[in-house]
Amino acid sequence: MQDYVDQTEMPKYSCHKEVWALKISDVEATASGGRRLSFVAEGYAPIEVDAAYTAKHNPQPGGYYVVYADGYKSWSPAEAFEAGYTLIEGD
Repeated sequence: MQDYVDQTEMPKYSCHKEVWALKISDVEATASGGRRLSFVAEGYAPIEVDAAYTAKHNPQPGGYYVVYADGYKSWSPAEAFEAGYTLIEGD
């Protein structure tokens, strides 16, 4: 018996969220198992993320440290972030 495979494309969505984000220049391991993230943009101090964030998101240089309006912190690869978000000038 052959399984039926639905070839219909899933619904497509467009992103309209506003987030805060910094492009990561360097990721260093910390003694606690987290990571210290440094940023491309000048004037921003490095941020330490804990081991749980590191395990879930595996931040890499070149990607983005992202904070959503509800406070959720994430990581996004550069290609996906830059394709979905545009800098809001003047904020």
